[in-house]
Amino acid sequence: MNQQLLAKTFVELADNLVADFDLIDFLRLLTDRCVGMLGADAAGVLLADRDGELRVMAASDERVRLLELFQLQSDEGPCLECCRTGTPVIVADLTREIGRWPRFATAAHRSGFGAVQALPMCLRDEVVGALNLFRAAPGPFDPAGTLIAQALADVATISLLQQRSTHRSTILNEQLQTALNSRVLIEQAKGKLAERRGIDMEQAFTALRAHARSHNRRLSDVARAFIDDSEPLPGLGA
Repeated sequence: MNQQLLAKTFVELADNLVADFDLIDFLRLLTDRCVGMLGADAAGVLLADRDGELRVMAASDERVRLLELFQLQSDEGPCLECCRTGTPVIVADLTREIGRWPRFATAAHRSGFGAVQALPMCLRDEVVGALNLFRAAPGPFDPAGTLIAQALADVATISLLQQRSTHRSTILNEQLQTALNSRVLIEQAKGKLAERRGIDMEQAFTALRAHARSHNRRLSDVARAFIDDSEPLPGLGA
């Protein structure tokens, strides 16, 4: 494991405690780093909105985003179980869980995933979501890697709740609802850019994110401008 990158990741996640931040980009950083450092093939984040409904807020690639959506629609799977119990759910071989989650286990296999671990994002007794790591090959997860992933999830949760605020729940709900609205914009912009350039959805997201970062703008603002054609966006409009 790249210790320097790990330390940098903790700093980046904690740094959001002191600044207004782009939640979608923040959660995507979390999933990308879990894939890059912890040997996961894909990662996703589910968070509860203001009504307590779980939503897919970040995914390292389109496969896992669709699988997470399917999990919510079918109302079964390790990530849902993790959110409901507030405890980790670690499955070394999904083919052995057909009886437990028949639809999810089958869909995961078809998507190319053989193992999963879902780690709770909690503050005290309040569960706000789950960080989910998927692997293509079945087999046990490294306990040290699981501890690191849980630590990353914990730091991310603290950042989401902005621990110095005296109104954590209210602020969290506002942030999540804003992020959910932003996610819709970003998905629309991804589709438009993918069609315009003849690229896939993941490449479209990467292009939008790169533009936002290079121009020091929020990802949702870039997505809205691209959808509306309300301003020139060099590199995206071509």
